[in-house]
Amino acid sequence: MEMRGMMGGFYKISEWIMRLSVTNVLWVVCSIPVFFFALTALLTSETTGQLVANVIIISILSPFTLFPATSAMFSVARKWVMGDTDVPLFKTFFRSYKQNYVQAMLGGIIYAVLFAILIVDYQVYLKDLKGFGVLAILFLALMVLLFISLFQFFSLLSHFHMKTMQLIKNAVILTIGRPLRSLSTAVVSGFILYISVFKFTFLIPFFMGSVIAVFAFFNFYQTIQKMQAKNAAAEEDGEALPIEDSPTKDDEEIK
Repeated sequence: MEMRGMMGGFYKISEWIMRLSVTNVLWVVCSIPVFFFALTALLTSETTGQLVANVIIISILSPFTLFPATSAMFSVARKWVMGDTDVPLFKTFFRSYKQNYVQAMLGGIIYAVLFAILIVDYQVYLKDLKGFGVLAILFLALMVLLFISLFQFFSLLSHFHMKTMQLIKNAVILTIGRPLRSLSTAVVSGFILYISVFKFTFLIPFFMGSVIAVFAFFNFYQTIQKMQAKNAAAEEDGEALPIEDSPTKDDEEIK
């Protein structure tokens, strides 16, 4: 029998707390090497060289740990946003982790290389070449754009069957083509990161990642639905992503 009234409200809140926290803990556990070196960088880095060394290690480890775990977390968030709130958390997470591991890893390697190139170019034009400060700002803007596109990348990976390069290309296109949605995702995610790291650190292991994933995929899903509706009504070429040629993952049933 379904509980109603105040008790029913408390029960639903407790359910969502459980869902978000369990998924977030799974994400952290599967990304332990990255979180370990991130914590080490914050607590023990006394010089710029030590900080850079830890950042390099994190960049190397992220494609193999953080990216697949984040992809799995977004797959769980996808189920929730699309209405399947009672999906089995462990099975959904680890099934998605296994199925998307290779693409998430390859995407992570490509993103890491792109970030490395942009960071090097930024440093060169900012410090080594006088009079090229404007280009340094351009590379900084490209880094921000690339970072925001990560939210679209994980959402696309969890929702569509696409090749890795197509995922990255469409992630960038979505970021540029829907700037308000992309900006709102970045602002809200940045706020959650800020209060998690500097105000309420208990949010990091229990809620930070899962809350960001839910909000990011919600924004993504709203965008995709509008684009699909526009394509169906107007049949305009080039107006949206080639979603017609990319089947969704709705047929992946957890057994």
